Amino acid sequence: MQADKPADQKGPAAATPNGAEQESGDGASQVPVSEADAARSPDELKELPQRLAEAEAKASEYYERYVRTVAEMENLRRRLQDDVARAHKFGIEAFAEGLLAVRDSLEMALKVEKPSVESLVEGAQVTLRQLDSVFERNKVVAVDPQGEKFDPNRHQAISTVAAGQTNPPVAPDHVAVVLQKGYLIHDRILRPALVIVAQA
Repeated sequence: MQADKPADQKGPAAATPNGAEQESGDGASQVPVSEADAARSPDELKELPQRLAEAEAKASEYYERYVRTVAEMENLRRRLQDDVARAHKFGIEAFAEGLLAVRDSLEMALKVEKPSVESLVEGAQVTLRQLDSVFERNKVVAVDPQGEKFDPNRHQAISTVAAGQTNPPVAPDHVAVVLQKGYLIHDRILRPALVIVAQA
């Protein structure tokens, strides 16, 4: 009669799916190894920690670059906001500076005790030339559409007159009389010209 096996006797080793034997029972089991790691050579496995350290260093470098770029963009946005605010606040500084000379001329004219008509006219002409110079430097252009075709985008008609009654004669739908000049600033309407338009 065959003797029974002791209870603590170990059975045959079980085969693992990849062909490596794995001990059964209470023995220490092998750590599962992926197919990719199993295919690596020992030298490649030794390089993995170094490669990981290099990848972490690059990730840290890229993150620092990202943080610096975000900070620079925020600083640029704030500078642009400050520039826009200053432009709104002091945008008319050059124009206002030019008008100071015009105001000085008017004040000097008013200080004359007994001005003659000729001196008043001469003073007004000088002041007007100063004002025209200021307008020219700041791209403010007068619109005097006498005899031109009526343009509702640049002219404001307040009345009409028969074309045959104008002097000089004006074609229908043209400006017969300019009551008040208009003005452009950088090709944008600052004030339309007030006109009377000839009708057929």
